[in-house]
Amino acid sequence: MAKTKAVARDVYLVDGARTPFLKARGKPGLFSAIDLALGASNPLMLRQPFAASDLDEVVYGCMMPSEDEANIARILALRIGGGDKLTAYTVQRNCASGMQAVDNAVRNISHGYSDLVLAGGVDAMSRAPLLLRPDMVHWLANWNRAKSPVDKVKALSKLKGRYFSPIIALMRGLTDPVCGLNMGQTAENLAYRFNISREEMDGYSVQSHLRLTAAMEAGHMDEIEAIYDDKGNVYLEDDGVRPDSSMEKLAKLKPFFDRPYGKVTPANSSQITDGATSIILASDDAVKKHGLKPIAKLSAAQWAGLSPAEMGLGPAHAIAKTLEQHKLNIKNIDYWEINEAFAAQVQACVMALNDTDYCKNEMGLAKVVGEIPNERLNVDGGAVSLGHPVGTSGARIILHLANTLQRENAKKGIASLCIGGGQGGSMLVEAV
Repeated sequence: MAKTKAVARDVYLVDGARTPFLKARGKPGLFSAIDLALGASNPLMLRQPFAASDLDEVVYGCMMPSEDEANIARILALRIGGGDKLTAYTVQRNCASGMQAVDNAVRNISHGYSDLVLAGGVDAMSRAPLLLRPDMVHWLANWNRAKSPVDKVKALSKLKGRYFSPIIALMRGLTDPVCGLNMGQTAENLAYRFNISREEMDGYSVQSHLRLTAAMEAGHMDEIEAIYDDKGNVYLEDDGVRPDSSMEKLAKLKPFFDRPYGKVTPANSSQITDGATSIILASDDAVKKHGLKPIAKLSAAQWAGLSPAEMGLGPAHAIAKTLEQHKLNIKNIDYWEINEAFAAQVQACVMALNDTDYCKNEMGLAKVVGEIPNERLNVDGGAVSLGHPVGTSGARIILHLANTLQRENAKKGIASLCIGGGQGGSMLVEAV
């Protein structure tokens, strides 16, 4: 374990892997969250020149663990063979949980608390629990207190059919309790504010699917590790992509979040998906000790807050802070990953950064940030086409951006995403 240093140290992304992102299809998926976390982590650890017990800690993001997965990071640490002494903890920052895990690891290594960390995130969204209604919980409490047959009969007489209607945790989790809007409704707000048309949103979605299709065909998704179910079936790639996506097909879908007049549909929204991403981060000392070959250098993330009703604009705010922190401008950035929670949300962020009034009045900037070139943004598709397992997306975009910089012989990239509740996160990634 490293000793704390006052001067920040460089932090390197050494290697990473993820599972295929598997679309939820109306029933619990084949893999639990820990299955997915192991599916990403085991192959990654097996190709390293060090043992899991050499790690200083495991930090993992997860939004919706099951009842058997409290502190899923610790379960992961033990099951990859880290031993009893390998500490681990789970973080939760809604859609940015995976980025938060990586950020925690970066800060710990940077300031000397750790040298070698496994970080990432996971969610099996198809397995989000169904919860009992409060009135059913109260009825069960009264039933348990009833001792005599007469008391049992009295309790039964008060049981009502509506008590059996479950609370869908996924839907409640994707609804902000402060502003009362679900995430799709906040995307509708952005479409209205920036006058983004249904056709523009659908066009962006088609682009996402076609870019992912092209990336898969070109072998640009080699960060994916195969995962096997208990029947021996193998899953090799993201299964939500639609290679035949077209404007004509998307135009047939009706608005989902603001019926019947809205613009946001399931097709121009991110997919409910299961998946995991794991990343190994190391200090310069660990790189030298183990003979590692870093692919990127990471800096601490920048976080921003804004109205929950316009949470999708979070990346614009966080990106502006990241550029300011590192004394960079948009022209210095070669590639961008902005998580595609919704097509309108990404489009609104691009427009906000290039809008003088928004930059001045909402972000307090003296001048406009500038326009992110479309040909440099989400070049291999994004969550609209491959899915958004909430706990892992922040880690996925960091890993994929690092790989993109290597592939394109580029220098700098920024990964960013919006966060339910009205926040944004952004991280500078530099090629090594």
